Amino acid sequence: MFEQDKKISLRRWFKDGEAFIWLNAAAVSVSVVAVIGLLLLLAVRGFGHFWPADIMQAQYQLSNSAALRVIGEVVESEQVPVEQIRGAGFAIETQQPFVKRSLIKQGNRDVSGVDFSWVLNDYLSNISYPPELMAVERYEWGNFYGYLIGLKEAGVDLPQAEGRVLWQQFAARIQRAEALHKQIKRIEKNDIGKVNYQIERLRLQERGLTLNRSLAASQRAQQLADIAAERASLNSHYQLLQVQLLALYEQINRDSFVAETMSGEQVEIALAQVVHAYQPNAMNVLEKSGAYVLKFWGFLTDEPREANTEGGIFPAIFGTIMMVLLMSVMVTPFGVIAAIYLREYAKQGLLTRTVRIAVNNLAGVPSIVYGVFGLGFFIYFIGAELDQVFFQNALPAPTFGTPGLLWASLTLALLTLPVVIVSTEEGLSRIPKALREGSLALGATKAETLWRVVLPMASPAMMTGLILAVARAAGEVAPLMLVGVVKLAPSLPLDANYPYLHLDQKFMHLGFHIFDVGFQSPNVEAARPLVYATALLLVVIIALLNFSAVALRNHLREKYKSLEM
Repeated sequence: MFEQDKKISLRRWFKDGEAFIWLNAAAVSVSVVAVIGLLLLLAVRGFGHFWPADIMQAQYQLSNSAALRVIGEVVESEQVPVEQIRGAGFAIETQQPFVKRSLIKQGNRDVSGVDFSWVLNDYLSNISYPPELMAVERYEWGNFYGYLIGLKEAGVDLPQAEGRVLWQQFAARIQRAEALHKQIKRIEKNDIGKVNYQIERLRLQERGLTLNRSLAASQRAQQLADIAAERASLNSHYQLLQVQLLALYEQINRDSFVAETMSGEQVEIALAQVVHAYQPNAMNVLEKSGAYVLKFWGFLTDEPREANTEGGIFPAIFGTIMMVLLMSVMVTPFGVIAAIYLREYAKQGLLTRTVRIAVNNLAGVPSIVYGVFGLGFFIYFIGAELDQVFFQNALPAPTFGTPGLLWASLTLALLTLPVVIVSTEEGLSRIPKALREGSLALGATKAETLWRVVLPMASPAMMTGLILAVARAAGEVAPLMLVGVVKLAPSLPLDANYPYLHLDQKFMHLGFHIFDVGFQSPNVEAARPLVYATALLLVVIIALLNFSAVALRNHLREKYKSLEM
């Protein structure tokens, strides 16, 4: 009797639908936990990279081997089978099935050839963290770890100093070198870059005069003379900048420092190669927090170095946001107009249903197919024709007949167009027919009804489509590899040179940066934290773009809420 009641109760529980409520709640809970876990993993493994970790010094001696001094940061530790270690050629004496090993970032790649190495923890002894140990971040060859021995000026040893006095002198000369480095960067990238850009424009103007057969000889001669005069002025300015640059390089190469590596070798390093230097073992939590903020800010605002495994990712952030904004400007009007035509004007029949089916199927086409289409149609066909018509002066070098920002944005606009069309059409279909009829009955035309009643009420649905389009476009990588994204772009597509926004220019993208650093990097261990940090940053940027669109959608929903009454 009890079993029968239990079966009836269970059957009623399923029949009432309460079981499906719990099933859906469980699915949502698992999804939320998975997303939070992924974000936590990215945050811990990525953002932890910027914390100035203590530098360990220890003695390391394997059986039948000489003792070595090990200096570096402990990156990670793991348990490995003893047989695996013995199979790698290490003779170790232990009865345990597993041994613990640690990955040490020892830096000094220019001295030892490698900047990461594994050590077995059981063979480490005399572990200490001397406050004098320093970490030096360099423009080339990665980090340097060791002891500061002395300073040199123009190759001559400075009066001997020790301890904090020596470190303060070292820090002051690093600040001097950093200030000179900023001046050099400004001249090389801004001033000389602007002169080179103007000289190139003069070259194109000169070539245009050569190709223009209809121009009178006297006019051609006058314009050529003007170009020659302007070029002479630019060359003179260029020579002046070169003189300033040579003087700055002479000043920045004046100082160097001598340091001792973990093998006891003394090396001399130019201060022009130093980005930052710090002694983490002597820093308290507050000082480390300040260093963390500076390193993270540098990661957001600097340019990449060392094949993208060091430095910042600002060009990739800028390129991603620029491309998404251009894509949004392109896809929104096309998607909305197409949806309005399909819902409001097209005759509902077989042809319209076929078009809707085609649009829905386009949303499922692999993105690489759009990339191939963009390469063939936009670049090889339209871009080549534009070069023939408007940029003959630059040929045979292509202007728009090569991958660039415009073609990448157009390709992604085409990729996300079905999403905007479907969302907008769904929004239009939910508007009651009585509202349209009421507007028409009051004497409004169909266009006025559409513009003043229908479109405002459908605007939240349009924003929903745009949100989905932005989320997909910002994360796409495969089509961008064919139509505009490169590993390293020398300049941003937006600068102070006319026409300011260079749609033909190649650019960097966060998604491609993750792929490049994670799978194409020559130094995988050094690049791994940057992959996590960049991935989390990409998620944050997509979330910010989406939140902005959601806020605008909610504003529009509240603004036109009265029309629904």
